[in-house]
Amino acid sequence: MRAVRATGFGGPDALVMDADPEPVAGAGQVVIEVSVAPIDFIQTQLRRGSTPGPPLSEPPYVPGTGVAGTVVSVGDGVDAGWIRRRVVARTASGLGGNAERAVAGADSLIPVPDALELSDAAALLDDGGTAIGLVDNARVRPGEWVLVEAAGGGLGSLLVQLARAAGAHVIGAARGAEKLDLAGELGAAAVLDHSQPGWTERLREITGGAGPDLVFDGVGGEIGRSAFEATARGGRFSVHGASSGAPTVIEESDAARRGVTVIGPDQLNDAFRAGTNKSAETAMAEAVAGRIAPAIGRTFPLEQTDRAHAAMEARTVPGKTLLLV
Repeated sequence: MRAVRATGFGGPDALVMDADPEPVAGAGQVVIEVSVAPIDFIQTQLRRGSTPGPPLSEPPYVPGTGVAGTVVSVGDGVDAGWIRRRVVARTASGLGGNAERAVAGADSLIPVPDALELSDAAALLDDGGTAIGLVDNARVRPGEWVLVEAAGGGLGSLLVQLARAAGAHVIGAARGAEKLDLAGELGAAAVLDHSQPGWTERLREITGGAGPDLVFDGVGGEIGRSAFEATARGGRFSVHGASSGAPTVIEESDAARRGVTVIGPDQLNDAFRAGTNKSAETAMAEAVAGRIAPAIGRTFPLEQTDRAHAAMEARTVPGKTLLLV
C-alpha cells in the first residue's frame, strides 16, 4: 500500500511516498481504509526533530495520529459488526495515519454520523474533543471577555464558536487577514493580529482596560506571555499549545502577583484525553445539529503531504488542513 514516510528530521522534503506492507489487525484492533487524515502543527514540529511535548519518533516512520475512513478488518476479540462502518480513530501506535490503511485500537473507534462528511469528522477528531474539554475545564461564563489565540486555526476556530455559544464576548487573535476574517465570520466580537506591535494595548482597550477574563493560549512564547500579562485580575489563563515552539511557563509567584488562575498544559495529559472520545462524539453531534462547524482551510492528496506541511509552516492556511487518501 502507499504510505508517506518521514526519512529523517528536517524540512517538508523529508516526507516521501513509499510502499508499506499491508497492516494486520492484532487482538483488540481493526484495520481502517483511510479516506481522510488530519494534520496538526505539532506534526510539522515533530518532523523537524523538535517537540512541544510529545515524544519524538525515530526516523524513518509513517506520521499521522488520526484517521477517518471505513473499517475493513478486525482482530481477535473485536465485534465483526464494525466492518464496513464509517469511523474516526486514533492510530494504535500514534503513527501510521498518513497511509492508505492504518491500524487502530477498537477502543478508539468513534462512529461517524450518517449526516456528517468524513472530512468534517476528521477535522473534529482531536480538535473537536480538545476544544470541548478546554471550554469545560475553563468554565466559560456568559458575558465575560475571552481571548482565543491562533483563532484562525483548526482548534482555535472551534474555541471561538464554543465560547461564543456559551455567551462570552470573544476576541480572536491570529496572524494575517485571512485568519482574522475567519475568526470574525465564526462569531468573534473583535479580532487582533498578535504579530503586530501594540496588540495587547488594543486588547485592553477592547475590554475596557481590564483585559480578558479568560485566555486560551495555543501559541506560547512571547505572544503567550504578553497575553498572560494582559489577563484581567481574577481571570483564568488556559495553556494548551505551543505553535511558537515553546509553551508559556507561568511561575506560581507570577500568577499570584496578577491574581490569575493558570490552567496548565497538564490538562492535556492522559486523564484529560481519556474523555476525548466522548468529547469528539459530542463535537460531531454539535456539528450535525449545526451549532458548530469545523473550518477546513485546505485539502491535499496523500502524495502532497510535503506541500501540506510546507503550507502549515508558512502559516498561510486558515482552519484545518486535511490529507485526502
